[in-house]
This record gives sequence, C-alpha cells and structure tokens, in this order.
Amino acid sequence: MTPFHGTATDADIARDFDLRHLDASFHADPYPVYRALRTHEPVKRMPDGSLFLTRYRDVQAVYRDPKTFSSDKKVEFAPKYGATPLFEHHTTSLVFNDPPLHTRVRKLIAGALTARAIAAMEDGLVRLVDGLLDRAAARGEIDLISDFAAAIPVEVIGNLLDVPHDEREPLRDWSLAILGALEPTLTPAQHERGNRAVTEFVAYLKHLVARRRAKPGDPQHDVLTRLIQGEAGGEQLSEVELLQNCIFILNAGHETTTNLIGNGLVTLSAWTAERDALLREPELIESAVEECLRFESSNQLGNRMTMLDTELGSVRVTAGTPVTLCIGAANRDPEQFPEPDRFDIRRTPNRHLAFGFGIHQCAGLSLARLEARIAIGRFVRRFPSYRISGEPTRGGRVRFRGYAAVPCAVE
Repeated sequence: MTPFHGTATDADIARDFDLRHLDASFHADPYPVYRALRTHEPVKRMPDGSLFLTRYRDVQAVYRDPKTFSSDKKVEFAPKYGATPLFEHHTTSLVFNDPPLHTRVRKLIAGALTARAIAAMEDGLVRLVDGLLDRAAARGEIDLISDFAAAIPVEVIGNLLDVPHDEREPLRDWSLAILGALEPTLTPAQHERGNRAVTEFVAYLKHLVARRRAKPGDPQHDVLTRLIQGEAGGEQLSEVELLQNCIFILNAGHETTTNLIGNGLVTLSAWTAERDALLREPELIESAVEECLRFESSNQLGNRMTMLDTELGSVRVTAGTPVTLCIGAANRDPEQFPEPDRFDIRRTPNRHLAFGFGIHQCAGLSLARLEARIAIGRFVRRFPSYRISGEPTRGGRVRFRGYAAVPCAVE
C-alpha cells in the first residue's frame, strides 16, 4: 500500500488497498484503513480477484455458512506452497479442513479440553505465572514478550501434549516460522524457514509419538495420547493427520495466546483509567480479557473459499472466489460495538469474533481465556505501575497481530 501523505481521502485509501503492499503505518495501526474500507468498500474486490470483508455482519454471515464458504485450502494453497511440507501441514490440519476430518480431529481435542480438565490446570498456571513475576521483579526490566507472554503458552501446550521440559526450546521458533508462512505475501526466505520448521517438527514428533505409543498417558488429560488412541470403537487418525494436527495444536496455542497477553498488557498500559479500574475491581478481569480480544485481536484475518454462487452485502460472489475475513475490522465495527475505538473493560455485550464463530470456533478458547485472565490479572496486581520503557517492536505481520519485543519496567 503506497503511503499517503495527508492528502488521501478515506475513499482513496479504500480504493488503493492491497494486502501485498502495506507500509509501516498500517502495521502500527491498521484500524483507520479498516474503517475506510468498511465505509466505502466493505466487500472489497482485491487485485487478485478475491474479496476482503470488513463488516461484522458479513464476516459472521460467512462463518455461519460453512457449506457455501469452505475452509479447505488445497486449491488456494497449491500455487502458494507447491508440493512442500508447508502444503501438507496446512492442508491436513484442523483449521483448514471441512467435515469429516475437521469433525473427527476437533472431537478428539475437545475431549481433553473439558471444563473440568481446564479447571484442573489453574493451580499449575498460577504457579507458572507467579514464578515468571518473581523473576521479573528481581530484574526490574524485562521484555514483556519473551520474558513473560511467550513463556506461558509454550509451557501450557507443552504440558497438554506432555512434551518433556528439556525438549520445548525449539517449539516457539518452529511455530513462528510455520505461522509466518500464512502471511498474505511470502518471501523465499519465509518459505524456506517454514518448510524447514515443518520438517524438523515432524521428525521430532515421530520420536515423541513412538515414545507415547510405548508408554501412553491419561487420554483425559494428555491430548497426544488421545489423538493416538482415537475414540473407542471409532475411526483413528492416519499418521500424517496425527503428526500435522499435533503441530497445529502447538502452533494454535502459542502465537495467538502470546499476542493476547502481550497486546492486552500494552493496551492496559496506554489506557491508564482502565488499568486503574481493573486494580480497584479485580473481578473485572473476565470482561477485561474479552475487551483485549476485541480491541487488538491476535488473529486479524481468516480465509474461506466460495463453493456456491451467492451474495455478500449486495455483491454477487461466484463459486471459486477466495474470501478474506478481516476479524480485526469486524471487531471495530460501530454497527456492533458502540465507540469501537474506545478500550472499555466493562463493555457489555461484547460479541467479538476473535475466536471465530460456528463450527470452526477455536477449540481452545476456554484455555486461552484462562491463561489470559491469570497472566494479565496477576501481572497488573503485582506491578500496578508497570510502564513500557522503550519502543515496542511489532512482529511485522498482518494475519497475526502482536509484538516481537516490548521493553517493560516493572519496578
């Protein structure tokens, strides 16, 4: 997107919007661009022929209709990845598939993420967070991402799959490389890193799966054992489905939760009245997390493929048209959220789409909410005057919105 120098109207911005050409100002704050699109071209025809949706009602309509709008990415990803490890991963994982594969895998994962199972994780999560806070207090200044936000989900998901602690170090780097390859534009270096990460991840998981087959865990709590064993009397996953969906679980639980915690704490540092309200009324933490999810959605974009001729917002859409759902824009839509650019931890109702909607709604949403409530709530109580002490570094991504590094003083 060519930078505008103060003379472009919102109509100009909407007309010239192109995901393949974005400037630094967009990465810093995409919401004015999304507002211009929502106002002037809410169903935007992109240069490649795909559609880009920014209204809440249109995004939700696509989520509601999985028969017309498919999550299967084989056709869309073939020219992007070719016959590579990235293609095999992204076209086999839960998120980019329709029933019946989606149904089988989701049922297995959900069985290990029951309300009882998640509640049982709380004490361990509190101990983990308090340990990180103790180390932060001893140092006085930390990187809010690497020293806190990113350290939580890697342990939680590692525990969920029972990955030995001394084998967890490469998990985040693998995850970042694989998810980075989902960006709208992909450099050869990103492509190579993503393929290498999938290859290394699969090689590691083959050894982990072999050990777990020899010594199974409790399928009520160990997701890997549950995926290996399948449902009693039911169909089991193939080896490829098993390995690729283990990667999906680790990836899905890492980056988006890291961003939720990091984005939330940075936002609270800027909206001091809301942080003060949370300090006075710690019971507001649940609604505060929901507002963090809405205000700076970790996952900004989703994609579907149109399977049947249809209509979106009075625009005719033919079968075979790729559709991008701008979740970040939908969650700032004034038709759904009064004063959408105001961060309000008491916002009610708050029917955001940060976790998606319908059959593809995030299977781990309850776990992500628990992690964020404990991490953000305990951080704010422990360090009520924390401040961002230097210039945060953005991750430079469009699909996943978060920070690579945030210097933070906690004295």
